[in-house]
Amino acid sequence: MDFGKIERVEGVSNQENNLIVGLDIGTSKVVVAVGQVNADKSIDVVGVGSHPSKGLKKGNVVDIEATVSAIQCAVEEAELMAGCQIHSVFAGISGSHIEGLSSHGVVAIKDGEVDRSDMDRVFEAAQAVAIPADRKVLHVLPQEYEIDGQQGIREPLGMPGVRLEVNVHIVTGSVNAEQNIAKCIRRCDIGIEELVLQQLASSYSVLSEDEKEQGVCLIDIGGGTTDIAVFHQGAIRYTAVIPVGGDQVTNDIATVLRVSCQEAEEIKLEHACALSQLIKNDETFKLSSVGDRPARVASREAVAEVVEPRYEELFTLIGSELRRVGLYDELAAGIVITGGSAKIEGAVELGEEIFNLPVRLGMPDKVVGTEDIVNNPIYATSVGLLIYGQKQQDGMIYDRARGDHIRGMFDFVKSWFKGNF
Repeated sequence: MDFGKIERVEGVSNQENNLIVGLDIGTSKVVVAVGQVNADKSIDVVGVGSHPSKGLKKGNVVDIEATVSAIQCAVEEAELMAGCQIHSVFAGISGSHIEGLSSHGVVAIKDGEVDRSDMDRVFEAAQAVAIPADRKVLHVLPQEYEIDGQQGIREPLGMPGVRLEVNVHIVTGSVNAEQNIAKCIRRCDIGIEELVLQQLASSYSVLSEDEKEQGVCLIDIGGGTTDIAVFHQGAIRYTAVIPVGGDQVTNDIATVLRVSCQEAEEIKLEHACALSQLIKNDETFKLSSVGDRPARVASREAVAEVVEPRYEELFTLIGSELRRVGLYDELAAGIVITGGSAKIEGAVELGEEIFNLPVRLGMPDKVVGTEDIVNNPIYATSVGLLIYGQKQQDGMIYDRARGDHIRGMFDFVKSWFKGNF
């Protein structure tokens, strides 16, 4: 049995199917995607599962039992659709506890030519920064290498030289938050291949290489948080998590229209508009009735008066943050918004007004699958985790922090054998 992925039932081996699983644990929902890697390295989504999440707040676990239940329901739905049993996953992690910082490392090249040991040592040198004991390194992502003063090197392996340098982006998270996520997953008898920053995962499914090269900001608007990642010259330059998301918009709609949060969420997706000038005069829709009361009618304009200020506030906050860190002028390719709360009408148009940059809606279009999946930003992170997992397993991603997660996987396998033999 291959614990690194999942195993097909009905006698078909995992090796023949080459399956990968992505698990997106969000504030408002848990999404599981099962992908089959084809011979040409394309990914075919063969199963998905989704279930409302009540156990997280702003990306942090606040109720372990509720989170475990949501994961189990989503996993079972994905297993049924894909005809498989899930044993381990690439899981997304986000939340207000996430922080990113840049660092620099320098080492001497041992044998006159860069090898893996040199790269490991220069990454360790770059990681020699003061990180509090209650925080854990999730990713150490290379931005560019330098050999003997030659800058802008992206792959130094095999190059001759004396002195190797690297600029990296280090992503850290709360130890407790990471342990809570890991505990919820393992409570479902599922191992963890790797915990992946959610906006990093989403970038693999919605951003093109040209956008990353020219300079682009990815804004992943989830239920409890909005995740930001800035790319320039092909590398990640900045990450941040803003504790504001679509759930606040839903709550505002529920309060103003006096409806349940569930109905408010449906109204947000079907009738809300983030730019009131796009609404035609006298556009209305019906609200569900309660008991014998007659159905009420609400105007889209009234909803827009609630929604537009929230999105305007969010985009203005992000624009100010990009200017503060000096990256606003580097965004030649503009802004890409994705996530479940990015799909409402007018979000792109409002974004262009606020940022004064080109804005588009990011769809997970790097895979083959049903139209519901590949044309829906809700699946950006879960599909991105599949692509990330495939590249990681092919050795196309060099992340010095990955060892901790691999050791976690071996711990899971060891405990599985103890419990079964």
